[in-house]
Amino acid sequence: MFTGIVEELGEIVATEQLADAARLTIRGELVTSDAGHGDSIAVNGVCLTVVEVVDGDSFTVDVMQETLNRSSIGGLGKGSRVNLERAAALNSRLGGHLVQGHVDGTGTVLSRTPSENWEVVRISLPDSIARYVVEKGSITVDGISLTVSGLGIADEPAADGNRDWFEVSLIPTTLSLTNLGAATVGTTVNLEVDVIAKYVERLQQRG
Repeated sequence: MFTGIVEELGEIVATEQLADAARLTIRGELVTSDAGHGDSIAVNGVCLTVVEVVDGDSFTVDVMQETLNRSSIGGLGKGSRVNLERAAALNSRLGGHLVQGHVDGTGTVLSRTPSENWEVVRISLPDSIARYVVEKGSITVDGISLTVSGLGIADEPAADGNRDWFEVSLIPTTLSLTNLGAATVGTTVNLEVDVIAKYVERLQQRG
């Protein structure tokens, strides 16, 4: 379980393609400082398991084909910057919201509107998860816990086929300390909706 508060902006330093998976080596001095085999680290919002700690500042993870297909991890390569967060401790503050690290879908950055003190980023929203997203609710974008500041439906579908969109307003800290600060229009991002909404829907269906 995670909080969506990114601890470190890391970098992929090596990739290895396997038969039906990929092995990534990721540099992140902070999250590696107390990591060991079997620990969970969220990489761009995807919960991955540490296989090995390398040189004291990097770790390796194996990413199965299902994860490569359903997230943006498959499109990353050497030099890609990634958001990193260690699993939450039970005695720590919950600074963001409850994040599982299970990607529900991907969206595409549609636009960026800068302001004096923040920047509004619009992201496409897949039909399969649009019903779980509400204005002023929480959503995880590439592992970042964010508040939805706007919702809408475009007259024409975006390049990825989605018509629904949502907006988040990013403060300078988020812009400087996460990969969303440099995400250009057209960038694919991982999305995870609030798990409580999915449980409520399931309970209603079974009622």
